[in-house]
Amino acid sequence: MVDVIIQNGLAITLVFFLVGAFGSILFQKSPRICNAWSHAFAFLGSAAGVLFSAMVLVLGKTVSYQQETTLPLFEISVRIDPLAAFFIFIVSIVALCTSLYGIGYMAHYHGKYNLGIFGFFYNVFIASMLLIFSAQHAVYFLLLWELMSLASYMLVTFENRTEGTVYAGYIYFVMTHAATACIAFAFLLLYHAAGSFDFDVLRANADELTPSVQTAVFILALIGFGTKAGIIPLHIWLPHAHPAAPAHVSALMSGVMIKTGIFMLIRFFLEFSHPYAPWIGSIILLIGAASSLLGVLYALCEHDLKRLLAYHSIENIGIILLGFGGAMIFASLGLQSFMRLSLVGAFYHTVNHAVFKALLFLGAGSVAHATHTRNIEEYGGLIKTMTWTALCFLIGSMAISGLPPFNGFVSEWLTFQALFSGISSGNVFLTIIFIAGIASLAFTGGLALACFVKAFGVTFLARARSNEAHDAQECSISMRAGMIVLALLTLVFGVFAGSVIPVLSHIVQSVTGFSGHAAALFSTSTTVSVRNQFASISPPIIALAYIGALIVVMLSVYSVTRRRTVTRGLTWDCGTPLTRRMEITATGFSRSLLMICKTFVRPLKNVHIQHIDQSHYFFTFQKIELSFLDIYELYFYRPIAVCAEYVTDRARKIQSGNVNAYILYIVLVFICMIVWLSLSNV
Repeated sequence: MVDVIIQNGLAITLVFFLVGAFGSILFQKSPRICNAWSHAFAFLGSAAGVLFSAMVLVLGKTVSYQQETTLPLFEISVRIDPLAAFFIFIVSIVALCTSLYGIGYMAHYHGKYNLGIFGFFYNVFIASMLLIFSAQHAVYFLLLWELMSLASYMLVTFENRTEGTVYAGYIYFVMTHAATACIAFAFLLLYHAAGSFDFDVLRANADELTPSVQTAVFILALIGFGTKAGIIPLHIWLPHAHPAAPAHVSALMSGVMIKTGIFMLIRFFLEFSHPYAPWIGSIILLIGAASSLLGVLYALCEHDLKRLLAYHSIENIGIILLGFGGAMIFASLGLQSFMRLSLVGAFYHTVNHAVFKALLFLGAGSVAHATHTRNIEEYGGLIKTMTWTALCFLIGSMAISGLPPFNGFVSEWLTFQALFSGISSGNVFLTIIFIAGIASLAFTGGLALACFVKAFGVTFLARARSNEAHDAQECSISMRAGMIVLALLTLVFGVFAGSVIPVLSHIVQSVTGFSGHAAALFSTSTTVSVRNQFASISPPIIALAYIGALIVVMLSVYSVTRRRTVTRGLTWDCGTPLTRRMEITATGFSRSLLMICKTFVRPLKNVHIQHIDQSHYFFTFQKIELSFLDIYELYFYRPIAVCAEYVTDRARKIQSGNVNAYILYIVLVFICMIVWLSLSNV
């Protein structure tokens, strides 16, 4: 019975999503039924995906399926190994919570947008991600990759009447298809070397690639999959697209869709093309360091809550690449034990980021849904009316800031230990690289904590800064349920890290083939140790210590105050009534940090003054706007766009409408082909 479920688990999962997708089209005339139908079947499909992937991981089995087609160079080939099952589990657990959340969240779109179209592409989006992780053939993979990209594009542009949404979709569409072109070229190079698009054949010929082909594949794959992952400087689409989508779609895109890029980088660099020189791992590590540090700096600049979270996705992808880059360096040096430690840290942060980032996006969606704005400066005091949302957002903020006992702490601690292990590699250049990675991770942790003190404090504490924030109400039960499940998972993955790490070690073993004794990493149900107990932590004891400290503080306060009379009175205001204008703003909180780092983020100050009767000395209105300059968009992408526009304008002149000219072009092409063939035969 178990074998039957495992063999057909993916098909059963996909059936739920197909029923949800086409049922949404069928019931699109009835928004309530359509909304409930699409999210209910997405929930069931995600639950089936969780069960199926968990069984594959626990039993250690591999599921394969292959179907030849009449089309040349194309076949439907599926293989679910432990690595694929791990990523399917991540997508399914997040999609389960977002689908539960979406039932309540999408209710305010009734009568405004077509929920049938949304439900169709929502189910297709999740199903395509699951299929991508199981694909075993390059052409089949590219078709699924395109399906995922188009479905996510339709979801990003769902609110097409909102300002900036169409532009966000355009940026996403251009970047994702430019990345797809690089991925296709990388697969063509592998096909030229191996003679097949089948992943098993590519693995078997991984050692046969010449250095030049290997380098070209590395560059193309890094650009293609790095764009989807959102690494700097290929991240430009991410802060536009993620905020534009509905909140639970943003959670899926930021929490799991960008992980498809990480998944395929692992496939390419550890399975399809190896061994690599240490400099390649060093490049990945440095890219991770830059992405983590600059991502959190740009997040500090933001006052749009969803854009802030989008930039933190860049930061956390950078942390994952720190572990992955370190693993590639260790692999090139033959330090397999340290490689395993570094990969476990990267995999652990992959699942942790999916959980706490989805939680934060759902919390941000609840706040935006209640206040009708994403501007942090217009929030405040929401903890009084949105207590459950505030609690869940606080847990997510602590997790993403790397505070124990939540999950982000353990994975960042493992990444630190892996990078510290690299210092003793014996190579001066690599030692400097690892020190740079450690420094960036340390700075990133501190800045992330400061950023979420700003985000949580300005959003939920103090007084309401707008009438919308003052009148905000708690979100629906289904929305709260989705956030609470994710909040509990951040605690579970943090406290029970000792039980999670053996599963991740098994996945690493399936990817690397290394099955020896991992002296660099040891875990029990209560402790996690590295390098023969050079460093150890016990997440359950840390959690108990927190609970004990809380109980001691509560008892101490009670014992001191139980015989005292508490008198409540108004806050002394120096004779001036307290107003919302007196509160600290998000801009004021982060401005000093940004000025220290102004070389990287380029903060701007715009002053708008309305003078009296064209007078230069008296004015009736003055407004100061503090923003920042996106140096990548200004100095990297804009020149490319200008050059492309110049070339296309000149090329347009070729299309003159004269048939004789077109015949001339054809004749010239034929003459060039004949000359080229003649020279090649000589």
